[in-house]
Amino acid sequence: MPIAIPESVAAIVVIAVCVLLLWLLLTILRLPLKLIFRLLLNMASGIVLLFVFNFIGGFFGFSLGVNAVTALVAGVLGIPGVILLVLVQNFL
Repeated sequence: MPIAIPESVAAIVVIAVCVLLLWLLLTILRLPLKLIFRLLLNMASGIVLLFVFNFIGGFFGFSLGVNAVTALVAGVLGIPGVILLVLVQNFL
């Protein structure tokens, strides 16, 4: 004869299993998420620096074009990418 489990106990068990699975998923994805957030922060700082550089450089007659390539370089490489773009523009 099977033992009947009350609905409240079954609900608690289901919630506990869901919390455990969520914790396991976050533990597995912690490193990739950290890298993605670092890349997004780097991209944001590079794009902002590109616009700031264009604003300040406009007073001196120097600016970088904002197109897909420069945005990609500034976004992926961040601040060193903007410096690289300035060096490439000056030497080419």
